[in-house]
Amino acid sequence: MKRILSLITVTLLVASVATAQPQKRRPTTQSATEKAAKAAATDRASLMFPTIVSMPEDVVWKRDIYRQLDLTKDKNAPMYYPVEPIGRQVNLFTYLFRLILTGRVTAYTYKLDGNESFEEKDKLAVKDMLERYGIYYEEKDGKLTVADSDVPSAEATRYYIKESIYMDQRTGTFSTKVTALCPILMRGADEFTTDATPYPLFWVKYDDVASWLAKLPMMASNLNNVTHMTADDFFAMNRYEGKIYKTNNMQGKVLANYCPTDSDMVAEQTRIEKEISNFEKNVWGSGFMPDTTKKDSVDAEMTVKAEKTKRGFLFGRSKSKDTTSKNSSANENRATAKEEKNDAPANTSPRVSARRQRR
Repeated sequence: MKRILSLITVTLLVASVATAQPQKRRPTTQSATEKAAKAAATDRASLMFPTIVSMPEDVVWKRDIYRQLDLTKDKNAPMYYPVEPIGRQVNLFTYLFRLILTGRVTAYTYKLDGNESFEEKDKLAVKDMLERYGIYYEEKDGKLTVADSDVPSAEATRYYIKESIYMDQRTGTFSTKVTALCPILMRGADEFTTDATPYPLFWVKYDDVASWLAKLPMMASNLNNVTHMTADDFFAMNRYEGKIYKTNNMQGKVLANYCPTDSDMVAEQTRIEKEISNFEKNVWGSGFMPDTTKKDSVDAEMTVKAEKTKRGFLFGRSKSKDTTSKNSSANENRATAKEEKNDAPANTSPRVSARRQRR
């Protein structure tokens, strides 16, 4: 009986201890941990490097423009150099490529129609992109790694960007904001042909990379190499230069669809640029529009004085001649009257004036 009682006691103690222990938590998967770390890193980057305010959704006017940037141009060169990393200095493509490869930034598939889509179904599979464009990579424990020498940054000599030109009714100002970026690989040029084939890689949403671009320094001047600016400043201040190849329109056409020749293309690009500029001037009633505002009293008085001065300058000579002739004739009349007075007889009675005496 003692043994039975001791066994029952031990069993009860074990059961109580087991019930007192908290339930075993579910093991956290690696993907969930990585997602949390990436989200935290993104939040820290946005807090440490705040960027400009996003475009309001209820703007009264907006025009979406697509431009093609040639990085061989001097104004766009800060995006391209250094081609290969030098210490901590990297160009824009290498920086974006690393962010996408490590999962910190989400890339979206470039569609055949050229329109960007930032939906969940259009997210880019990085491994498929690397295999499609022949970029050598290594995979270990589910992580993709690419050596610096294998990053095709030298071939990324062009970019597509989407910018929105809008009027903010709250501040009464016009602004231009870059909303999407797309790097392009130029391949196919060799000793037999100079025409390279463009391969657009992916779209990235600018708001997703703005906080990261605020940490990427760029050289701002060829004359003073100490001067630097961030990549976010470069796009925020519109320091780039690019030709328009598409606008948002109801038919979804690019300029090449209705501009058969190069001269027609240049004329259409110039027309669109001027159309946007004229719209801004038309809003404020200045520029190419006539000024119909009424002048105030000060302007009116100044105008009258200017007219009088102008008239006096025009007719000053004739007035001086008339004045001289009048003065000469008056002097002659005075001299004649004096001579007549001297020739008058002596017995002439003087002129008498009577004054009435007050009573």
